[in-house]
Amino acid sequence: MRSLAIALLLAVAAPSVAEPPPPPDVPLSDPSAEARARAVMSELRCLTCQNQSIADSGASQAQAMRTEVRTRIAAGEDPEQVRAWFVDRYGDWVSFVPPAREDTALLWAAPLLFLAIGLALVARRFRR
Repeated sequence: MRSLAIALLLAVAAPSVAEPPPPPDVPLSDPSAEARARAVMSELRCLTCQNQSIADSGASQAQAMRTEVRTRIAAGEDPEQVRAWFVDRYGDWVSFVPPAREDTALLWAAPLLFLAIGLALVARRFRR
């Protein structure tokens, strides 16, 4: 009897600990501000999906991030300031465009390095 009462209490209490729904995804009324917000959204990575931008993701976290972008753009922040705020909060990983710094030099140079290695291997193969 006691375990049945605990189970019923847990079933009733479950909705109270559920995550609240994200705010509605409402576009900005100013088309140029919405275009700036969309540009920022396409450069930010969804924290849930990880390989999608927040503009393309349907996750509730992405929806909350889209709302934050629109709120900041509507408040008059520059798109670069909005991007910087997200990078400060979540780290460089949240941006699809990593910054060019000393610690990310290999990330930027890797495509050229692999291309050079590939061309060298092909050239060596054809010389034989």
